[in-house]
Amino acid sequence: MQQDKKVYVRLRHRLQVKMDQTVRVSHICQLIVHPSIEQEVKQLTVHKVTPEDKHLVVIDIMRVIRILKSYDPELEIETLGPAQAIIEIMHPRKQPTFLLVGFVWLLLFIGSGLAIMNFHEDVSMLQVHQKIYMMITGVQEEHPLILQVPYSLGIGVGMILFFNHVFKKRLNEEPSPLEVEMFLYQQSLDQYVVINENKEAQKKVE
Repeated sequence: MQQDKKVYVRLRHRLQVKMDQTVRVSHICQLIVHPSIEQEVKQLTVHKVTPEDKHLVVIDIMRVIRILKSYDPELEIETLGPAQAIIEIMHPRKQPTFLLVGFVWLLLFIGSGLAIMNFHEDVSMLQVHQKIYMMITGVQEEHPLILQVPYSLGIGVGMILFFNHVFKKRLNEEPSPLEVEMFLYQQSLDQYVVINENKEAQKKVE
C-alpha cells in the first residue's frame, strides 16, 4: 500500500451548520492524509442540509468511509474516536422583545425569591439568628439585623461564586456546577439522538 493512500479519520463530536449548507469532509472530520490528495479529500461532500433534516442529523463513520472509498477505492482508512457525528442545524431565531425578557426576568426573580424565603421558613432561620445573637450578646433581639444583613449579602455573593459569572464575565477558568450539569445533560441527549437514529435506520432496512 502506497504511503499517499493512507488516511486517518476522526469524526468531530458535534457540528453546527446553517440551512442549505454543504457539509464537507473537512467540516465533519479531522484528517491526516498525504498532501498530494489532501485538498481533494477535504472537499468531498458528506451531506447537503435541506429543510427535511429539521434540527439534527447523525452522520455515521461508515458513511464517511463509503464517500472516501468512492473517491479512491485504494485508500487505506484508519478511523479514530467516535463512530457518529451530530450535525445541528441552526435556524434563524427571532429576537426576543423587551416585554418578553422583562416578564421572564420578573417571573424568575419572584420564583427564586419565594424559594429562598420558603427554605428559610422551613429551617427556622430567623430563630437560628435570634439564638446566635443571644449567645453572643446576651440580649434577646427580635430582628438581629447585624446577622441578617451580612447573611443576605452572602447569599448573593455565594450565587455569583456558584455560577462563576458576573454578567458575561467569568471569574475563573473552572466550569461552574451548572455548566458541568449542562454538559452531562448534553452528552446524554447526544447519546439518545445517536441511539434513536440507529434504531430508525435499522427499521428502514427491515
